[in-house]
Amino acid sequence: MQAFQLSPNFSPPKTISAASTDLDLTERAADGDEFAFECIMRRHNRLLFRTARSILKSDADTEDALQEAYLRAWRALPTFRAGAKLSTWLVRIVINEALGRLRRSRAEVIPLESAMASADPLTQKSFEEDADLQPELCAMRSEVRRLMEARIDSLPEAFRTVFVLRAVEELSVEEVSAALDVPEATVRTRFFRARGLLREGLSHDVDLAIDDAFSFAGARCDRIVAGVMASVAEHRDLSRSSF
Repeated sequence: MQAFQLSPNFSPPKTISAASTDLDLTERAADGDEFAFECIMRRHNRLLFRTARSILKSDADTEDALQEAYLRAWRALPTFRAGAKLSTWLVRIVINEALGRLRRSRAEVIPLESAMASADPLTQKSFEEDADLQPELCAMRSEVRRLMEARIDSLPEAFRTVFVLRAVEELSVEEVSAALDVPEATVRTRFFRARGLLREGLSHDVDLAIDDAFSFAGARCDRIVAGVMASVAEHRDLSRSSF
């Protein structure tokens, strides 16, 4: 039996891995490789979600916009230029989709005069309630207060007591000096130092919060990928059935 020989021009398909470049994935996805497109989504999901979220300010609207943007990208992959940066190309698509949704939603906004004249009790209640007492704002203030209290608790005792008396109880320097039996200069120094430590600690917390803002990993990422791939599969099946 004659031995099977590979053509000298044959090259086995590359295996997709974390090391696969955007160009590799794009070329394979443009050829119909759905797994390559899924890898593209998972690689750029957080960037695109945060981009759309900054425009729409709604998690649910952002998820819908992102899925539609991915479907647009899937259909437009054959037009992607190899010299372009994939992330930039995708960001432009998702921005256009988000802005389009924003324009449509603004066109559907009910004029203020009509809303105020509405007989809907929920609409009227929203105008009558104190904005500061809205549940979302109350919950937000509660979380900020918890964070502040935790940072105050972490201060050294001498600084902590001075800070509470000066900043929280709003006692004067003279009153704090008399209450703690320490010189006024010491009160000023400790208060200044306490504020500095709090500022440093809260700045660190804010930096961490910014990194975690509009988190995307886990269920949300899986949900968007699954939704897009289901639409891609449906489009593929419809295309096949048309022949």
